[in-house]
Amino acid sequence: MSLENFASSRALSLGVELELQLVSTHDYDLVSSAEDLLRAMANKDVPGEVKPEMTCSMIEVSTGICSDYACVAEELEALRAALTDAARKLNIGICGGGTHAFQDWSERRIFDKPRFHYLSDLYGYLAKQFTVFGQHVHIGCPGPDAALYLLHGMSRYIPHLIALSASSPYVQGKDTGFQSARLNSVFAFPLSGRAPFVETWQDFEAYFRKMSDTGVVQSMKDFYWDIRPKPEYGTIEVRVMDTPLTVGRAAAIAAYIQSIARYLMIERPIRLAEDDYLVYTFNRFQACRFGFAGTYVHPETHEHRSVAEEIEASFARIEQHAIELGCDGALGELLRQVREGRNDAAWLRERHTGGESLPELVMAQCARWMGGEAM
Repeated sequence: MSLENFASSRALSLGVELELQLVSTHDYDLVSSAEDLLRAMANKDVPGEVKPEMTCSMIEVSTGICSDYACVAEELEALRAALTDAARKLNIGICGGGTHAFQDWSERRIFDKPRFHYLSDLYGYLAKQFTVFGQHVHIGCPGPDAALYLLHGMSRYIPHLIALSASSPYVQGKDTGFQSARLNSVFAFPLSGRAPFVETWQDFEAYFRKMSDTGVVQSMKDFYWDIRPKPEYGTIEVRVMDTPLTVGRAAAIAAYIQSIARYLMIERPIRLAEDDYLVYTFNRFQACRFGFAGTYVHPETHEHRSVAEEIEASFARIEQHAIELGCDGALGELLRQVREGRNDAAWLRERHTGGESLPELVMAQCARWMGGEAM
């Protein structure tokens, strides 16, 4: 099976996808109401799309093709408002967060769609355990070789994005000790992790042919990499983020990714090398486990610093690009929260350790998302 041609797209265009939790307003456990909510949304005039996901207790919303932060923020807010209106009529709660705090994976139901049933047959219980919730961001690329440069360059920023979006400290009713436990579920899949180190699309096509010849993969959808090319859209797709608790934070994180992409494309500051990936898994784990307090090892200099320090340094590098893109205000708010050591995982832990039960915590998550709170 051949790889799709790399489509033409506008450089630095943005598309954002959010996987969202559907919960009962009675006990705030996950509820299998995706079909009802999708039916209620069918005739609503909203930007982007609202689609089913693997299990019936989750949906995915996506923006259209946006040029900047303002467009993403506007479209996500329109989707949020329409979904909230429909959900309230159905007595459904909707919230962000990378995991549901206390759901039992064995109670989940696979959404009735051929690909989801295929994945369930292939992966067994992992398919139901994949009831986790992420943010994916697409960045338009001027060509396939540029996409691979951007993919490998962006890989240095995976710990930054994990720490900024982390919102999954609780799994199956327990504190995992992680800031982002969601990625542990993703890592269980055999074709997860990092993309292979190839720098030209010709070499990537050769890699895909070899994988396809093994019968292991049929399309790019079969790769669950942290960042993967999406040739049918002419983009790369960054996939490591937990779904934030507000659409405002989701839009700001997308703007951060776009600013990094502009910095990488225009300044070309990195000479790519396979050895960059020697510290990749370590840095990724540190961000998942400890968030801003994790250790970041620079791929070239091997200097050790905290993830928070590295994020702050990245903001200095991309500041002018953020100004050019009109998102410096949103990034300034993100940076303030980095300096305070506050992300969504910290917000969740503070409330639970302060005395809220896990159902009360999920109720508070719904109030934040459905109420349209700022980041």
